[in-house]
Amino acid sequence: MPIEIELKLRLAPEQLAKLKRHALIKSHQLTRPVTRRLYNIYFDTPRLDLQHSGMALRLRRSGVKWLQTLKGGGSVQGGLHQRNEWEMPVQGPALDFSVPQIAEWKDLLPRHLRKKLQPVFVTDFSRNSRIMSWQGAEIELCMDHGEISTEHLHTPICELELELKSGEPQQLLELALAILDVVPFELESISKAEQGYRLFLGNTEQAVKASQLMLEKHDKLSTVMQSLIWSVLQHLQRNVRGAMASEDAEYLHQMRVALRRLRVLLRVVENVCEDEKLSRFRAEFAELGVVLGKIREWDVFMAETLRAMHENLPADAGLQSLMTASDQQRDACYRLLNNDVQAREMQRLMLRFSIWMSSPYWQQFAQVELQARNFSSSCLTRLARRFERSAENLHDLDVVKLHAMRIQAKKLRYCADFFATLYGKQKFRIYMAALSKAQDRLGQIHDDAVAQHLLDELSAIPALTGHQDTIALTRGWIVHDLSGQFAMLDEAMRKFQGLQSFWEK
Repeated sequence: MPIEIELKLRLAPEQLAKLKRHALIKSHQLTRPVTRRLYNIYFDTPRLDLQHSGMALRLRRSGVKWLQTLKGGGSVQGGLHQRNEWEMPVQGPALDFSVPQIAEWKDLLPRHLRKKLQPVFVTDFSRNSRIMSWQGAEIELCMDHGEISTEHLHTPICELELELKSGEPQQLLELALAILDVVPFELESISKAEQGYRLFLGNTEQAVKASQLMLEKHDKLSTVMQSLIWSVLQHLQRNVRGAMASEDAEYLHQMRVALRRLRVLLRVVENVCEDEKLSRFRAEFAELGVVLGKIREWDVFMAETLRAMHENLPADAGLQSLMTASDQQRDACYRLLNNDVQAREMQRLMLRFSIWMSSPYWQQFAQVELQARNFSSSCLTRLARRFERSAENLHDLDVVKLHAMRIQAKKLRYCADFFATLYGKQKFRIYMAALSKAQDRLGQIHDDAVAQHLLDELSAIPALTGHQDTIALTRGWIVHDLSGQFAMLDEAMRKFQGLQSFWEK
């Protein structure tokens, strides 16, 4: 079965032109560049059965030749797209199922679906391609520039595709790192077909939440942990573009969730098998989390404190000044994230980490003969005990200790979610609902504590010197909310502590 392995990079047209002229490309090319126009018609049923099955069917015209291609299955790991691909020549711009078929076509495209197929969108682009030699691998480098269109809508294409012809997948990532030294780009986690379906359905891009993997209790631990890490990295990558270019704070929030989940996973695997590079990656992801966290702090402060106050006190001029100053502080933090250097370093970090995921570390990790369910039960028991210990003498805990308790709650919740499919659904849902309520209360207490610190920053701004009464009023608002959160935390913890752990028989 042919398997296509490629890396997709999104970049600006001017960067594509710069790269085409650069010595890096010219010095490693094995063949002269060839430019072709590729016109592709994608087909599906009115109910989009192929899309729902993770498949794409197209007719491609290149020159005077037509190819009929079916793609399906596979995965995306660290930006690397791996898919099954079946291809056959046809006579013209119409699907042809009359010639002898590759066996998989009959199974994947049964007769009742073939009768319903119709065009859904078109991709039309110029492709400049050449074969390159990189660290012993042969890689086809394709520069694509054009558009995707439906009957009424269109969206531009400007991509670099690196397709592995021979060698190892990580060599695609190594070449991408070298290209990143020449031009900035973003790892593209969805295919042109997926972009086409989004356009056809009129879907606007939205922040992506974490997905849950289906695990089996007899799975090897090394396989499970690698799958979980790839899934979380995909969660992170799918939200980067929105966080950098959109006003929607949910992208940033999902990036922070993905980073926290990733750090928890990396700590878990490091506890099993230590690695110096892994420790450094955890530290780098933590640093990125700090940059994102500062922006998120201003977002939460403005949304949950200042705007809530403004609804009750719309005529307070000082409150409007506080909101304006907070917005400026948030924008200053955002510029630190959104500058070219930081954006490029973020892509570099994800590429380097993806290369590490193919390192010999996992061969060593695989020598630990543990099944996923046995390991997860032990891990969850340890985390639950730490959380329970952090909650001892709850009424005497200060804000710092409550923050530490919140971190323990998150670690327990994330790990419980990672391993959930190894256990029964009902007990898991009850346990997680109670844990989530406790974590939410701890989160609100932390947000109130952060809001106090942000008010300290605002009170030092000269433009707000005349609004100290409003700042004092805001502090009182926060203190009032804090007292209510403590009462709700006490109730949430009483309910949680009475539950049996879902992983215990």
